Amino acid sequence: MSVLDIPESQSMQDPDIEMFRDSVRRFFKQRATPDRVEKWREAGQVDREFWNEAGEAGFLGVTVPEQYGGAGADFRYDITLVQEAQRNDVDGFAISLHNVIVTPYIQSHATEEQKQRWLPKLVSGESIAAIAMSEPGAGSDLQSIRTIAIKDGNGYRINGSKTFISNGQLANFIVVVAKTDPKLGARGTSLLIVETDKVEGFRRGKKLDKIGQDAQDTSELFFDDVWVPSENLLGLEEGRGFFQLMAELPRERLLMAIGGIVTMERALEATIEYTKSRKAFGQSIFDFQNTQFKLAECKTKASVAKIFINDCVEKALKGELDGTISAMAKYWVTETEWEIVDACLQLHGGYGYVNEYPIARIFRDSRVQRIYGGSTEIMKVLIGRTM
Repeated sequence: MSVLDIPESQSMQDPDIEMFRDSVRRFFKQRATPDRVEKWREAGQVDREFWNEAGEAGFLGVTVPEQYGGAGADFRYDITLVQEAQRNDVDGFAISLHNVIVTPYIQSHATEEQKQRWLPKLVSGESIAAIAMSEPGAGSDLQSIRTIAIKDGNGYRINGSKTFISNGQLANFIVVVAKTDPKLGARGTSLLIVETDKVEGFRRGKKLDKIGQDAQDTSELFFDDVWVPSENLLGLEEGRGFFQLMAELPRERLLMAIGGIVTMERALEATIEYTKSRKAFGQSIFDFQNTQFKLAECKTKASVAKIFINDCVEKALKGELDGTISAMAKYWVTETEWEIVDACLQLHGGYGYVNEYPIARIFRDSRVQRIYGGSTEIMKVLIGRTM
């Protein structure tokens, strides 16, 4: 059990899940060694071969039905993968993006022919997924996107640019949010699949120089008269894109909150270890009452967050997690995460500002949690609309 002394939700306490967790841990320890991950950080992206290895191990698209090459598992297995990637410091490996965000769009909204065409490649690792929503002038406000996809013969011609795209340098299977009828606003939005190896006019911009998440290849993407066939329109029905996005966002935001819990646990574990070993004025930093009070506050807040998220997980598994609860989870947990990580860094003193200490990277990597997937402010707007 972690430093929080709070078990996982009841549904996660399953012998099959524990066996799967053990196999995931072994895989990460063998294939994502500290030296290899450090090379990813230096390169600014995970190497392509690792995605192939993850596919061979059966960890990509685990919830995809067996008829399309997957394991037919449930959401608990994706939760386990995301948790263990963080706990084992597999920096930059966007398994949550591939498994929990993009692949479900295909499972839930594609036609049977599209599923047969795309899902096996997502499971094997032949296709690495990304979703292109944000633009230079449109972040959380998806209705304001300016990328257009105009009908051209038996296909669509896409023009526009996207930014802040995770897996931007590696992805060859990109779900592009575009306006197929700009006059209709949200109802004119559609999702189109761009298989980058099969098109002309697609360009990858620079990898963005971020303050954290060094191994994640976050990038700009450009679509200059990119033509895709009509069968690449997700679901083969125009104007469904906004509704398809809204249907999948609750699970995405829950995953961010789950990741926030893991980060709090890691920050507390690193800080307790540090304060017990560091001496000042003849005693350990941990023995000062101020340190114990501060850590007690952090543990309490993190425990409350985990209990809340355990309940959200149970709701998600029953199909009862709605957009409002997921917005609350994303907002409250990521804000609490940042508060706790900041307090933990403070207890490290000057060493907390030195990158060789784990807390420094945890601090840098955590900051974006309050922004991507819908900023804290947007979450509050969504919650406010329910009152």
